[in-house]
Amino acid sequence: MANVKLAVVFYSMGGTNLQLAKWAEEGAKEAGAEVKVLKVQELAPESVIQGNEVWKSTVEKMKDIPVATSDDLEWADAIIFSTPTRFGNMASQMKQFLDLQGGLWASGKTVNKVVSAMTSAQNPHGGQEATILSLYTSMMHWGAIIVPPGYTDPVLFGAGGNPYGTSVSVDQDGNMVEDVQGAVKHQAKRTVTVAEWVKKANQ
Repeated sequence: MANVKLAVVFYSMGGTNLQLAKWAEEGAKEAGAEVKVLKVQELAPESVIQGNEVWKSTVEKMKDIPVATSDDLEWADAIIFSTPTRFGNMASQMKQFLDLQGGLWASGKTVNKVVSAMTSAQNPHGGQEATILSLYTSMMHWGAIIVPPGYTDPVLFGAGGNPYGTSVSVDQDGNMVEDVQGAVKHQAKRTVTVAEWVKKANQ
């Protein structure tokens, strides 16, 4: 292992993407990576968050997780993004975080970052693939190396078979419909492996 450094950058309102991020952390650590789990800055008004018990509870669960910065992205060899879908796009909180990385991009520090993405929605056709692709579009501008899971392991079929990145449906009670833990861990390990190849090639 070429000491791969992975940043898992996520946004979560109901806790789903927080859990996906934690599973990605576990998978990456099993692959020998050094991992930082980081949340993006919340943009919603405090009054709105406090009026939603699930949202309020998730914010409390995440209080000790650091907010992602440009320095974290520069530190990382690889980045896994996890965001819920919002009308077929990434959440605005994640979008703003990406939009703030112009300085990093302009200085060439996003080039050859190894990236992958995950998402969640209330139903299987609620924009999951489109959300991941919206994130990958930004990554193309970064000159990043996109690592989708494809169909590289049978565990992906049990998780719904999304080749773009692990995605999960969430029911009205906030429970995950598909069993995606294994798929998330596989995606994280695959991302770390490719990052190792890239890092070794550049040494």
